[in-house]
Amino acid sequence: MEFTFYTAATILLIVLMVAMTIHVLRYSGFNKEQKAWFAATFGSITFCALAEFAVHCGVYDFSFKIPLTILTVLQFAIAPCFAMLFAGALGLRNQGKIAFASFGFCLLIGIICAPFGWEFYFDAEGYHRGVAFLVYEITYIASLIYIVVALFLVGKKFHHRDSSTIIMILVVLAAGVIPMTLASMHIAYIAVGISACLCYVYYNDLVQQDIRDELVQNQEHVSAMQTQIIARLANLIESRDTETGGHVARTSAYCKLLAEDSQKDGVYADTIDKDFIDRLYAVAPIHDVGKILVSDKILRKPGKLTPEEFEEMKKHAASGGDVAKRILTGIADDASMQMAYDIATYHHERWGGGGYPHGLQGEEIPLSARIMAIADVFDALVSKRCYKEPIPLDEAFHIIESDSGTHFDPKLVEVFLKNKDQYVAINASLADKEG
Repeated sequence: MEFTFYTAATILLIVLMVAMTIHVLRYSGFNKEQKAWFAATFGSITFCALAEFAVHCGVYDFSFKIPLTILTVLQFAIAPCFAMLFAGALGLRNQGKIAFASFGFCLLIGIICAPFGWEFYFDAEGYHRGVAFLVYEITYIASLIYIVVALFLVGKKFHHRDSSTIIMILVVLAAGVIPMTLASMHIAYIAVGISACLCYVYYNDLVQQDIRDELVQNQEHVSAMQTQIIARLANLIESRDTETGGHVARTSAYCKLLAEDSQKDGVYADTIDKDFIDRLYAVAPIHDVGKILVSDKILRKPGKLTPEEFEEMKKHAASGGDVAKRILTGIADDASMQMAYDIATYHHERWGGGGYPHGLQGEEIPLSARIMAIADVFDALVSKRCYKEPIPLDEAFHIIESDSGTHFDPKLVEVFLKNKDQYVAINASLADKEG
């Protein structure tokens, strides 16, 4: 046998089909039924390519006329089934029945035509096309058109569809079918094999893109669910504490603004980024979640607390972090749970020490809690309580400034005071909504 380009191309095609079959069988992204469809597709292409090669490889012995005839009849019956097998792999229904009917019809034609040499025949000189060879060409070309139609139908089931890939597949098929039809060049199965690989990649890409879209949608759903749970929990806490109407919404807005302004000014640039800001805004509403464990007698007391009552109230910070983590387990990522813990536990710590529950100081206090400390105190100052009237905004800003370096992080205070107007606007806006 002479080692020709045709021989080399056929060998490469067989290796490619075997590799694709192994990949499909080992690929975890398909179920058993899909794997069977794909394996049948690549296996049938392999069989037909080998049958074609056996006839046209250049080594011909007339004594093998009968086995070669049987092989070619089977080849002509299996080849049109490529389309149905691949359509089945792509998930279209009833392809098994259609493939079986196609195989039976083409096999019957072959059995009828073979004894008379109508489709093809072998003589001492080799293989020849018969007068009815057009029947095979029609069924074969129809099956290739079927593949393309199947790709379009499957594409409609997905959010994405790459028309350029389908055009590429059409070009490759045409590059194999046209020479076979017009010039008796036997490269059709090579083109079909390449097209099958392109179809497989196309379909797999569609699946992966939809999976990615679904994951994004699921993440958005979980995030929305997390936000709703936090908001409802915050509302529950606020409904128990008669002195903090609107406090949750305002402090969350203040925290977000302070973090955004800090990012713009390059303050704590190694920590504050978009994810940090989004996470902070999401969990800020439950900074007082520990108040769930505080008795109504203390929480709803219409007046200042006694020293003993205040000590009891302070426990909401010590227990708040653990409560936050328990609530968010299963609906929030680890980073969000940790930030919720930090804010709920440490937002009453003081930069210079002396805060509670652990007396941390400086950067020992988590950054998220240091941001919340400013937002929490500022809102408490400018809001009405049963034991006090709201103080003027200018006075509140002065108090925050005077406590820089003792109660509050001085870097954050500097950013806060640079943007007074924005906090005034937030306060007015949310006050109007409450009114």
